[in-house]
Amino acid sequence: MNLTIAKDQLLAGLQSVQNVVSSRTTLPILSNVLLRAEGDRLEFTATDLDVTITCSVEASVKTPGATTIPVKKLFGIARELTSAEIELEVDDKNVTALRSGASFFKIRGLGPEEFPPLPKFKEDKKVSLPQEKIKGMLKKTSFAISTDESRYVLNGIFFSLKEHKLTMVATDGRRLALVDEEVDVPASSQGEFIVPAKAVNELNRLLQDKGEVEIKFSDNQAAFTLKDDKGNATLIITKLIEGNYPNYRQVIPAETKERVTLGRDEFLHALRRAELMTSEKQNSVKLTFAKNNLSITANSPDVGEARESMAINYKGKDISVAFNPGYVIEPLNALTTDEIYFELIDELSPGVLKINGPFLYVVMPMRLT
Repeated sequence: MNLTIAKDQLLAGLQSVQNVVSSRTTLPILSNVLLRAEGDRLEFTATDLDVTITCSVEASVKTPGATTIPVKKLFGIARELTSAEIELEVDDKNVTALRSGASFFKIRGLGPEEFPPLPKFKEDKKVSLPQEKIKGMLKKTSFAISTDESRYVLNGIFFSLKEHKLTMVATDGRRLALVDEEVDVPASSQGEFIVPAKAVNELNRLLQDKGEVEIKFSDNQAAFTLKDDKGNATLIITKLIEGNYPNYRQVIPAETKERVTLGRDEFLHALRRAELMTSEKQNSVKLTFAKNNLSITANSPDVGEARESMAINYKGKDISVAFNPGYVIEPLNALTTDEIYFELIDELSPGVLKINGPFLYVVMPMRLT
């Protein structure tokens, strides 16, 4: 293999894939990036056996071929080089000679045949959506993924492709975020699966505001192909979380007593200020809805207290309800609308946050003290 590549192209390719490489692996090949050169492209692939990422960039390929190189080492070298062009030449022992300006390196790699092969997906189970839509849906749900490993089915986002809709759900048992979008789902492509948090994080990082994303899935794996306007593609393949996702519909309140319209920005900043006066022991803010007024208070004996007041349009009965402030701040941060709707039943029932759009968030109250 022999090629010349622009430094910024090499760095872009490595940055796209290297996040999945674990620094603590017992298999040396998993510390390496697979490089495959052909035509006028250099393809990069990295994996930890759970998540695999592949992308390609432009390169001037003199001799096609493949090798694997320790990814952190190659990235460290490329980042420090001052010349704009880099030449890579690989011998038959998988030693890569790297030349750039006055710098020269030799890096020992492993044979490409040792690299785990990519799984194959059938063409019948797939849908395509704009990247911007998937990016927005993940942003509105991923903060609610559970980090409790004892409930592993909650350690990801539930995807449902049914009835011409893509629905995404995340919950940790104390709050639940749900968003859906209309999408053309052929009968053969209907299905449900759980994408683990690590793959969600990579999707959040790599999805753009333009281009398409094609989703394919099988019983235990899913593939996301991110295509941009220039014809470049990044492929993310992930193992799926096995198990049955809980019936999330039963935690969504069927009725509501009061519905309050709030300015998202004003409500968000008032909550952030009140949160400053909470502590680990006393981690709640109290929302008191009274005639045309919302009072937000936090009181923590070892820290102090905060009081905020917001003018609102409210004619219902007085209700005081306490929430973990972080659980209300996170969805407000993820949304972009000017107005949100807060639905309440009483002091002990979940609060529901909605917008003018396909988004719903349920948060469990805390005991008033």
